[in-house]
Formats: sequence, structure tokens, C-alpha cells
Amino acid sequence: MYLLRGGRVVDADGTRMADVAVTDGEIVAVGEDVETEFDGDAEPTEVDVSGTVVAPGLIDAHVHAMMDGRPDVATAVGESDYTASYRTARNLRDAVETGVTTVRDLGARGRLALDAGEAVAEGTLVGPRVRACGRNVIMTGGHGNWFGREADGPAEVRKAAREQLKDGADVLKCMATGGVLTEGAVTGAPELTPDELSAFTDAAAPANTPTAAHAHGAVGIKNAVEAGITSVEHGTFMDREAAEMMADRGTYWVPTASALRGIVDHGTDAGIPEEAVAKAEDAAAHFDDAWDHALDAGVSIAMGTDAGTPFNFFADIPNELEYMVDYGLSPEGALEAATVNAADLLGLDDVGRVASGYRADLVVLDADPTDDVTAWQEPETVFAGGERVA
Repeated sequence: MYLLRGGRVVDADGTRMADVAVTDGEIVAVGEDVETEFDGDAEPTEVDVSGTVVAPGLIDAHVHAMMDGRPDVATAVGESDYTASYRTARNLRDAVETGVTTVRDLGARGRLALDAGEAVAEGTLVGPRVRACGRNVIMTGGHGNWFGREADGPAEVRKAAREQLKDGADVLKCMATGGVLTEGAVTGAPELTPDELSAFTDAAAPANTPTAAHAHGAVGIKNAVEAGITSVEHGTFMDREAAEMMADRGTYWVPTASALRGIVDHGTDAGIPEEAVAKAEDAAAHFDDAWDHALDAGVSIAMGTDAGTPFNFFADIPNELEYMVDYGLSPEGALEAATVNAADLLGLDDVGRVASGYRADLVVLDADPTDDVTAWQEPETVFAGGERVA
């Protein structure tokens, strides 16, 4: 039991002076005189948060927990599953210690991310809550083929999606276009066909499972939206028509600005393959336009980083909020993208706010992040599921 006393609470509902009472991993009261919510025979651990801000833990809607930010992802292809699992454990700890209390893993080897989520839930690993897709569904030889489930034609794609559901996937992920980090792939070129994408979403529908599509190019984005995809990942070459389609249909955008920054800011001198740098630089040249189209159309945005890609480290996930503000989102909008919007996208109704009945995923910050978006980057204290982890 914890009593966070004397601070300001900041979330999507605004800023207010309030104490926060936590019992059994849940927020039981927010306001004044909250100590009355505790059992009279038990004394909570009191945490003085005077002069600081209590905010919801961050939610990253796009990570790859098995990847470690190395310059050339191809060097990980031959590593063992054991090595990938150790790296996953370290990445999850790094994430939660920086205030990220929920992540959505959008592509891993086999059951790696699914098993990691179970390990966190049972207390074997320290980390954020993990929602995971299992393996990406991709065309043969498509983007990310070294760890995805290759499938061609609607029937195979449907079966591949059902395999992930059988394994317990919380979300289904596919590759609608090529990508930056796969040699020979054309970043914005469509990969899965419209019929294949429709089969993919059809497979998800009976279980009401959300779906995500890696989609850089405008045609691939539109194909994904028309198929009923829940979220478009990256969306780098989004045009006005694609943005309006997304807004009309309620399709989320997960921009992953950190992924492009990690490549473009470091380049070939840091060991990133020349082809990947060239593709990232081309994508970055169009990214401003994508943001303009999305903001003008009112596209719903959820925060995601693509953590694990080159120089895109789990310990740096909160930087994404600053990048989103650089592209035109307000600090309040960035907070919503990383809390209530991401929670909605992930299908979670117990995280994203500092409110009674919500999971006690909390960060203590030294400034109001709606005034200074960089406040997210160095939390003083982190609680995940009511446990103090940093």
C-alpha cells in the first residue's frame, strides 16, 4: 500500500492537487483525505511528492523487445533464441525504469514476446505489461521475413493470422508495405494485396482482436484502412486522402518518429547499412507532410517508437513525446497519445489515467509534462502495477 501525498495529478482529465492511494496494485482513491480508503489495521508507505507531478505510466504501442538498437539488425539474424530472450528481459527492465508501464510488441521470434508478457505478469521478469502479436504476417520474402510468418494468398494469410491467435496473440500485425531495414525491400511499395489484407482482418474479427499494419506508402495505407485495420504503423508517406480515410474510419496512426531519428541522426558512420540510411532519409523528407495531413484531418494518434531499431533504445522511449511535439502535436496531445489513446488502441480500460479503479501505473515527474514535454524523460519514481520499480 502506498500513499502519494502532496503532489499535483496530471492526466488527460487535466491538472489538480490531489493525493493518490494505492492498494493491491490498484488506485483506490485520488483527492483529499484518501487515507480513509486504507484498512485501519494497515499502514501505507507514505511517499512525499510535494512539488512534483503524478502522471500515468506511458504506453508504447510499437516495440520489438528482442531487438537492441544495434546499427545493423541483420547481425541478429543468426543469434540464438536464448540470446534474444536475455536481451528482451533487459529491454523490458529498461523500459519500465524510464516510466513505460505498458508496451505492445509488434513482432518477435515465435512466442518470445508472448512468453515475456506472461513472465512479467507472474513476476518472473521486471517490466511493463506486455501485449504482443507473436509473429508478423508477411508475404514471402517481404519486409521482416527473418522473424515473420510468410504467407501468400488470402487462404494462407488467414491461416497465418489464426496461428497467432491460437498462440494467444493480443493483436495481429502484418506488413502491408516494404520497409527501411530489410535489404531489397522498397519502403512504400505495397506487399500484401487488398484481398490478403481483408483475409487478415477477417481472421481477427471473430475474436474482436485489434490489428496493426506496417505501412509506409500511401497506397499501402489506403489498402490497410479499406481492409479494416485498427492501426497504421509508421505511415511515413501518408497523403491527404489517406489521412482523411483514417480519420473517417477511426483508424489509429502510430507514427514511430524515434525509428527515423535513430537512423537519420546516426547514418552510415555509425554502422547502419547504406541502403537503410538512404531509405530512411527519403522517408524523413516526407514525414513532415504526413504529420500535416494527419493533424489537419484529425487522425487519432497513439504513441509508439519501434524501439529496438537502430539507435532507438528502450531507455529512451519517452523522447518520442518530444518528437511528436516537434512535429506539431501539443504537449497535451502527446500526453493523450501516450496514455488514453494508446490504452484505447490496445483495448485496455484500466490504464492511462490517474483515477480510482485504474491499475497503479504511475510516474512521479519534476515538472508538469503539459508545460514541459521533456519532463517525461527523467521520472523520479515509477510504479508498475502498484510495485515501486524505480
